Amino acid sequence: MYACIKQAREMEDYILDKTFDKIDLKEQPLVKGDYEHCTFNNCDLSNADLSGFSFSECTFSDCNLSLLKLVNTAFRNVQFIGCKMLGLQFGKCNPFNLTFSLAHCQLDHSSFYQCKLKGITFNDTQLREADFTECDLSAAIFERCDLLGAIFENTVLEKADLRTAYSYIIDPNINRIKKAKFSLEGVSGLLARYDIVIE
Repeated sequence: MYACIKQAREMEDYILDKTFDKIDLKEQPLVKGDYEHCTFNNCDLSNADLSGFSFSECTFSDCNLSLLKLVNTAFRNVQFIGCKMLGLQFGKCNPFNLTFSLAHCQLDHSSFYQCKLKGITFNDTQLREADFTECDLSAAIFERCDLLGAIFENTVLEKADLRTAYSYIIDPNINRIKKAKFSLEGVSGLLARYDIVIE
């Protein structure tokens, strides 16, 4: 009997191929567990505690994910599309196979401290005052991204593509930028520390 109850509970904690539409976590909390191939549409998960949750091959579309608690949260091959994601601490996530992509999202004041995000794609995403300190962004793509006030310190940007990114300031003396791609217009963001005039 005990084995059957335990098995049922384990099955309940594994959620596969489920779609969540317009849920509000304040009214309908998510069951803590592993979510695989799930879709979240127009959901309000703001201020929720998703610590210890696991999301694999999931998609979040037009969701409010601001100020989530993400202690040991796993994101593996997750897509975020059109989401509001203010003040997230990705550095607290489970680092094992941390992989996701972002398109048309807003991640102002979010932190990627010490995250390993090789090859990540930020597409048309606002990253104002985001913190990339000690983050590995090798071969990352920042396509049409607003990086106003973003912090780059001891960040690995080797082979990263920032040709269409804008408003960034990146100090080549304290970041690794070998073979990174920048536009001619963006070069001023690499020279800001020298207090020179470029016309």
